[in-house]
Amino acid sequence: MASVSLDNVHKVYDDGQVAVEEASFHVDSGELLVLVGPSGCGKTTLLRMIAGLEAMTSGTLSIGDTIVNEVEPKDRDIAMVFQNYALYPHMSVAENLAFGLKLRGHGREVIARRVAQAAETLGISALLARRPAQLSGGQRQRVALGRALVREPAVFLLDEPLSNLDARLRTRMRVEIARLHRRLRATMIYVTHDQVEAMTLGQRIVVLNEGRIQQVDTPMALYERPANLFVASFLGSPAMNVFTGVLSCRDDHHAELVMPSRTLDLGRVPAAFSHWHGRELALGLRPEELLPGGAPPGLGGFEAWLDVVEPVGNEAFLNLSQDHAPVVSRIAARPLPTAHQALHLHFDAARLHVFDAGSGLRLN
Repeated sequence: MASVSLDNVHKVYDDGQVAVEEASFHVDSGELLVLVGPSGCGKTTLLRMIAGLEAMTSGTLSIGDTIVNEVEPKDRDIAMVFQNYALYPHMSVAENLAFGLKLRGHGREVIARRVAQAAETLGISALLARRPAQLSGGQRQRVALGRALVREPAVFLLDEPLSNLDARLRTRMRVEIARLHRRLRATMIYVTHDQVEAMTLGQRIVVLNEGRIQQVDTPMALYERPANLFVASFLGSPAMNVFTGVLSCRDDHHAELVMPSRTLDLGRVPAAFSHWHGRELALGLRPEELLPGGAPPGLGGFEAWLDVVEPVGNEAFLNLSQDHAPVVSRIAARPLPTAHQALHLHFDAARLHVFDAGSGLRLN
């Protein structure tokens, strides 16, 4: 397996559209790195540039110790798994798996051995004689993975491979890809817009928005210390609650956030908050940190109107509004409050994420 490095990579189309700007990151050999972001953020363009299917405007791309800017896709020692499977309908599963190896001139024994090994690894040995039309969506995706696997490439590139599957199959295939990566210790770069896939699969995650990298870190580091408001609101379901206003601190370490239509009592805040007195801030609070009930001494709190209760099994989401601003709380499923009533909520100010309201950058 090989590492992958991008140094200040840009992609600008002929019409002036900037698809990727100043992309720099390193993928360790054997690492599973996920590129995540909303549609149009540049993640698939980045993957296609690594594969050689899209030309870079500027920057340096290395696979292992080799700069591959001018290297043809077939010579980069990569294998790509696409969103639409891209299987040949007139070929059997075995023939689909073997096709790329035949093109590269491998002998029959090598092809037979690699096809058998990939089929066994992916649990599709009994399907080798079937054609794609006779397979389920999950089986087709296994075949697409197998076609990459038989290549034994230096790097696997996966472009939203699970997006055409239903929710149950996505979960199963996500686990299978994680197991496959652990077994092969392969270098994998995985593109998705699904934050659950990103958080559960990636050893590290690259978060993109509008062609720019927002943050690169481990899943939990991104969740617990987002670098800016975009990362904070994009990762996490339900999304982080954000309150924007001017901070007012008192001498007794109690503080309020003065908002356009209301004032939010923050309770007793950490001493560092005094540095931001009088500054316009965006304060973020994860839904699991906002709990129903009156505020105990020292904690912040407010009252909001409970619109909708969403039980989802072992937990529930409370959808509330305060002066028409949406607020979400995540609680245990039992007992559940009744909708269409005023509800007191409380939180610990030490759990707040603090961002500059203008730039959106995290304040430490």
